[in-house]
Amino acid sequence: MKVKSVDHKKEIMNIETLEMFERLINRDVTPYNIDMMVMPGTLEDKHKNCDCIPALRRQFNLIYLLLEGEHDVKLGADHLQLSPNDLVIVPESTLYASDHIRNCKGYCIHFKSEFLKSVLGRPLFEEFPFFHFDAQHIVNLNDSESLLIQNAFRDIIEEYRRFSPEKDHLLSNFILILLLRIREIYRSRASGVVKGSNRREQVANSFKLMVEKNFIEKRTVNEYAEQLHVTPKYLSEVVSETYGRSPLNIIHDILLLEAKVMLYSTNQSIAEIAYNLQFEDQSHFTHFVKKKTGKSPLEFRKVQ
Repeated sequence: MKVKSVDHKKEIMNIETLEMFERLINRDVTPYNIDMMVMPGTLEDKHKNCDCIPALRRQFNLIYLLLEGEHDVKLGADHLQLSPNDLVIVPESTLYASDHIRNCKGYCIHFKSEFLKSVLGRPLFEEFPFFHFDAQHIVNLNDSESLLIQNAFRDIIEEYRRFSPEKDHLLSNFILILLLRIREIYRSRASGVVKGSNRREQVANSFKLMVEKNFIEKRTVNEYAEQLHVTPKYLSEVVSETYGRSPLNIIHDILLLEAKVMLYSTNQSIAEIAYNLQFEDQSHFTHFVKKKTGKSPLEFRKVQ
């Protein structure tokens, strides 16, 4: 059974567990543990029963390396066609979809951030900047970089398939090696990466992470300042200093990105999107989008 690329009504799916993703998206009938934290594999195996991935938001991270085949990506508001040796990093809760998957070869892994707590001294997004929502999430590797990443994936898959009383500990370390390899490559490619190294930057990073997860329910700087136990003035200072944007601008930018993705990736009406994003009504939503983009939601949808 194949996942069809055209739905009567497209909606954004929320995938909470890896077991759910394997069952619903990859059409894998294997009885997985609902609490499993890691799922590595090859793209040829994972995509054998699907030719697309509907718009969804995973509550876990995804990393994959495409070696061959046809694979497009809707990541945030961007729609891109992947090339061989493209490494794709999809942080948890990031909207993602693919309309066309065919004859793909490569490697992939899903994992929950908490699986690495034992080997990390601080949150994942602080240690590895490519997990920030506005980081560069697709990197084209050269041949030697690709081989390094392929070897790291193979070690993970081999350990995953092997029985060992130390399996979780070994897997967490092998995944850490993969992330360190990626960071080594990423640092040589990405520019303007922010890394929290002092208290002010840590507060700014924590703010942005909280906004990514709570922007629909929480829209004011005061709410985040209270949650971080700082004053709104201090939060505005450290966020502007770290990111060059005010906290309110960051909240609105993430909200706008969500709106664009819903306009582009779903068939929900403008009124439905306004309701789902918790605007007072459709007119407030229209005013917000037009103020930010110069186009109404309907005009934006027509040009996509």
